[in-house]
Amino acid sequence: MNPFVLAALAATLGTYLVTALGAATVVFFKSPTPKALNPLLGFAAGVMIAASFWSLLEPAIERAEVAAQLPPACIVTVGFLLGAVFLWGCDKAVCCARRRAGRAQGAPNERQNRILLLVLSITLHNIPEGLAVGVAFGALQNGGGTKEALAGAISVAVGIGLQNFPEGAAVSLPLRREGWSRGKSFLVGQASGMVEPAAGVVGALLVVCTEAVLPYALAFAAGAMILVAVHELIPECQRERASKPYFATAGILLGFAVMMLLDVLLG
Repeated sequence: MNPFVLAALAATLGTYLVTALGAATVVFFKSPTPKALNPLLGFAAGVMIAASFWSLLEPAIERAEVAAQLPPACIVTVGFLLGAVFLWGCDKAVCCARRRAGRAQGAPNERQNRILLLVLSITLHNIPEGLAVGVAFGALQNGGGTKEALAGAISVAVGIGLQNFPEGAAVSLPLRREGWSRGKSFLVGQASGMVEPAAGVVGALLVVCTEAVLPYALAFAAGAMILVAVHELIPECQRERASKPYFATAGILLGFAVMMLLDVLLG
């Protein structure tokens, strides 16, 4: 295989492993209670909101300004709304399937629908991140593979990898909150990052084509993440607000701050 494609594969395998490490934080919660895990659910929402801008929309605008012929504002707006509409459509489809199953087996399981949306949104978010790493390494072939270009590609992979740690936790911890075992929560949390190596290889192989598609993909993932965070995670983490009104809100703010700090420091 092309050495730059192999480098992209190795880099995205590394970013996936960091996602798995983040998902592994769920092992610290033996007997979770809603009051204890609500701030963590809020943390996940804060991570997703921050990542939707700093990791997705801002890079989408920057890439659209360089590579696209249409106005960047139009590109990110269309991609953002398509992502939200796509996940809304998925939600409706799942609800219909649950209702049909519920007629035969009882009431539909709303928790399973919430879990599916959460995992789907994070997985969609990881696809353009993997593409970004693949594009960075694939572009080395056209750029001569200079030390500066290589350092830039490595910094992209390291930055995305470190951002993936709280994202892995953002999947596994809410699953634990819904009553899943630690083992299952970890498996699903780490699985959400398994798309990155495949996306990285595709990005490296089709670097020219991907450069044009990437702004749409980044904005698409942002729209999906915002919909889940606002529609599902934030209302869910506020269920105990009568007894502890700012407990979950503090989790949201902390999650946003941590993700923003990582994104800004790592570029």
